[in-house]
Amino acid sequence: MTASQHGQKRTWLLVADEGIARLLELPADGGVLQPVEQLVDEDAHGRSAEFRRDAQGRRSGNMVGGTGGPGSAPVMGTASVTASAGEAEFHQEADNFARRVANLLLERHQQRRFDTLEVVAAPRFLGVLRQRFPTEIAKTVTRELSKDLTGLGEAELTQRLWPERSGPRRKLEPKAAEELRSGNVDIRH
Repeated sequence: MTASQHGQKRTWLLVADEGIARLLELPADGGVLQPVEQLVDEDAHGRSAEFRRDAQGRRSGNMVGGTGGPGSAPVMGTASVTASAGEAEFHQEADNFARRVANLLLERHQQRRFDTLEVVAAPRFLGVLRQRFPTEIAKTVTRELSKDLTGLGEAELTQRLWPERSGPRRKLEPKAAEELRSGNVDIRH
């Protein structure tokens, strides 16, 4: 029997950035998050680094503009006009990936694979995801965290997001536990 057949809600966690989306299930009986599915945009991280380097190169230096007339000094300015070209392409790629993630979530929700969804996404990607979530998925979201935690494993994510499941470490005061869940503190040692 599944958790929902027992009357328990199945909670999935989406951990994502513009190149990877991991779906994990929070076991109803406690314990560590369990992997469910993963979507990857193979080129995203390569493109992301390339866009950042390219845009940085265009923005970091000053460009020489026109002159004020014959014999006058060149006018210095920033190259902000061309900097947006790479960012626009990057945003389009992120939007396409967010669409794929939203479609997968909608399909899985219609299959009744989860009841509630918690979302942890890189700040640069969370807003794009929100825009792409259909109403049906948006209604299932019970928590959002604007942090890039895609590099953490299942045990680390469980400890970071649900410290009460991490076993008999130390008991946290309710305020400290809420700060950990909200991502306002760094629990790394």
